[in-house]
Amino acid sequence: MNSELENGFPAGLAKPALRALANAGITNLDQIAAYSKKELLQLHGIGPNAIKKLQNVLEEKGLAFSES
Repeated sequence: MNSELENGFPAGLAKPALRALANAGITNLDQIAAYSKKELLQLHGIGPNAIKKLQNVLEEKGLAFSES
């Protein structure tokens, strides 16, 4: 199981990715699950590595990215 921060984001998530999520008003995994990978990749600071880490944590929680 991944080491996690208090908000459920993976501890290894880079600071630019955390800032991008915060700037978009995304503060927890349930909110991340409302976005598609494509939408998240459009945020400055979110890249393929961040998506992979987020996807792993979502799957551990029984969640997934939106398909839309």
